[in-house]
Amino acid sequence: MRAAAIFGLGSSTRDLRDFQKNSSVEWMIGLPSEPECVDAILVFGGDGTVHRHLGALVNRKVPVLVVPAGSGNDFARALAIRKVADSLAAWNKFASGGTNCRTIDLGLVKPMGPSGSSEIKPTYFSCAAGVGLDGEVTRQANRLPRWLKAHGGYALSFPGALAAFRPFRLTLRSDDAEAGETASRAVMVAIFANAPFYGGGMKVAPRARMDDGRLDVCLIRALAKVKVLGLFPSVYFGRHVGVDGVEYFTAACSVAETDRALSVYADGEYVCETPAEFRAVRRGLRVIVP
Repeated sequence: MRAAAIFGLGSSTRDLRDFQKNSSVEWMIGLPSEPECVDAILVFGGDGTVHRHLGALVNRKVPVLVVPAGSGNDFARALAIRKVADSLAAWNKFASGGTNCRTIDLGLVKPMGPSGSSEIKPTYFSCAAGVGLDGEVTRQANRLPRWLKAHGGYALSFPGALAAFRPFRLTLRSDDAEAGETASRAVMVAIFANAPFYGGGMKVAPRARMDDGRLDVCLIRALAKVKVLGLFPSVYFGRHVGVDGVEYFTAACSVAETDRALSVYADGEYVCETPAEFRAVRRGLRVIVP
């Protein structure tokens, strides 16, 4: 068996040692130039590391194992990988001939309109993409020192971002949304989720499944800021669904247009500005799981 290892910020070949005890595995560092070069790829890092390599991982069509070692590990959490030991157990089973692989969906952001020039390619995401207040919070959280970002950076950035943010009008066109007809509404944030977790442990899409060919859409209306601030803690437990002022539904594909250009962030990384299309990609990635 041949395997490749990718390292994110703060990770190194030292983190690979426990995974190299099976002498039947031949290792290489970095992404292989040819898809057929390896039988599996290990990604040591967080959501940002996965996100930056996601397009290449999809193209190589080999099983991927995430080893949680970043400031945000929501994708690993969604795959029931809470710590490095979970990844190691999954790898040992796979390397010994186990069948502990599953094929999951991904999300895709496609820029539209004037900002969607031909130079900007569609971008895959594993967990969730957001428009509005989420983008401002993420932008501020990304400025924090890595250790602080890893320990509640999103929550720490939320009050300041909320104070300066003003609602926007969102027109959402979904091909088969459960929400019904297209409507324009004033909102604070729109989230398009492929997985339940986002932003360092927030259960923003508690009903999300990574194998249903749909994205879970969560909209928070233009509520009073004090109410939004009070609602925020409930998102960590998924209790915001059903609260007055929160819309939640699923759609395979949605196009979001806003009354002003807003940044789109996916998996904590900047992607483009609105308008943008958010689409579920069926069976986009094979993953190794515990």
